[in-house]
Amino acid sequence: MLTQRQLSILQAIVDDYIQSAEPVGSRSLSKRKGLSFSPATIRNEMADLEELGFLEKPHSSSGRIPSEKGYRHYVDHLLLPHRLSKKEATNMRSLFAQKVFEADQVVKQSANILSDLTSYVSIVLGPEIFESKLRQLQIIPLNDSSAVAVLVTDTGHVENHTVHLPRELNGSDLEKIGNILNEKLQGVPLYRLQEKMMHEVAGLLKQHVAHFNEAMLFAEETVRKGNNEKVFYGGKTNLFHQPEFKDMDKIRVLFEMLEQDHTVHEILRPVHDGLTIRIGQENTNEAFENCSVISATYSVGGRPVGSIGIVGPTRMEYPRVIGIIEHLSKDLTQVLSDLYKRGE
Repeated sequence: MLTQRQLSILQAIVDDYIQSAEPVGSRSLSKRKGLSFSPATIRNEMADLEELGFLEKPHSSSGRIPSEKGYRHYVDHLLLPHRLSKKEATNMRSLFAQKVFEADQVVKQSANILSDLTSYVSIVLGPEIFESKLRQLQIIPLNDSSAVAVLVTDTGHVENHTVHLPRELNGSDLEKIGNILNEKLQGVPLYRLQEKMMHEVAGLLKQHVAHFNEAMLFAEETVRKGNNEKVFYGGKTNLFHQPEFKDMDKIRVLFEMLEQDHTVHEILRPVHDGLTIRIGQENTNEAFENCSVISATYSVGGRPVGSIGIVGPTRMEYPRVIGIIEHLSKDLTQVLSDLYKRGE
């Protein structure tokens, strides 16, 4: 447990380092407004914080910088999200005020807004499911252990993917499952497929297919890939302006990963509704181990359907970024919900 003095010093170091990108020394901290400790006292506390793993000492510097553990403690316990001023909130909302009638345009616009406001890379997972409905589904057995599920939308998009075929299900079961899915899910918006599975499909599967649990899991896997997402980016070149990314090899690897949609899906996909913050090596992909990724979900009809996120250095302006993302996710939810209601 850190003392109040250690917490104050840690917060000051993180705040100063975020702004300057330079190691923070005890002398500069002693002159900081709100810290009434002597340089010697601050030096001792900094040494203790380093020993506890909250700070690091770069080579050839008497100052300290936050470690990933320090950033995590700052984010979890010390940070107060930036509250947008009335003018900032009004300006953000006005960017959505123009008449936009396609979800893709709204989502793409939000990526540009987010990168402009934060000066980092923005990523928005934008499901095309807002306008697409299931027209037909077909299950084609490949062998004893796998089948291909073919989904066709009302917009003409065709998607196929391989699904695991439980050994308990035979050809007759697959035909029944396919008929039930087509009967109950035809014309359903793609983002509501999973919801309809529970309310419309489960009872019929239990009634007509002997191995209900296996049939239900197979049916869910069959329609799951219908939630196809598009990826929209904003401000990729913003990374070049961050001192942490002067190493061209690092930024090349990072850019290569940003070009792979499936990788972006994994780093941005939230583990729960609301805000998710991953710092440094908390990102499972090595290319992002020097980055922080902050993301939030947005919803349509009360159901989370996508994510907006920021990729930047671990020396990120967390209070401002979190405040902006939280506000933008609410605005995006409102705009897309209105758009959906218009299309009903």
